Amino acid sequence: MPQNPTERRVAVTGPPRRVRRVSGYYRPRTEIDEQTTLGHTYVRSLMRTQLRAALTVFAVLGLLVGPLPLLFAAMPDARHLAWLVLGFGLYAPLVLLALWYVRRAERNERDFVRLVEDR
Repeated sequence: MPQNPTERRVAVTGPPRRVRRVSGYYRPRTEIDEQTTLGHTYVRSLMRTQLRAALTVFAVLGLLVGPLPLLFAAMPDARHLAWLVLGFGLYAPLVLLALWYVRRAERNERDFVRLVEDR
């Protein structure tokens, strides 16, 4: 009951809201938006696959670049060879490794979007 008898109740109207259908099945996108445990699992699986790709690239890079100081120490007179290996021999594999990583990361994200969008 209003405290002041002269105050009137006012009905607030607005555009009709969309009725949300309640079903037994929640889409993965809904799970992610609502930050449920299942949504957290979906996001975590994407992060895990991205981390796996990054660690693979890091391991290959370590195997590719790691032994070079030992190679250069074993042949101290081959200074021109060191420049050739670093300048030309290493550049192409690094570019190929970077291309592989970018394609892999994009594919992981595409697969995740397909999962979330129910396609």
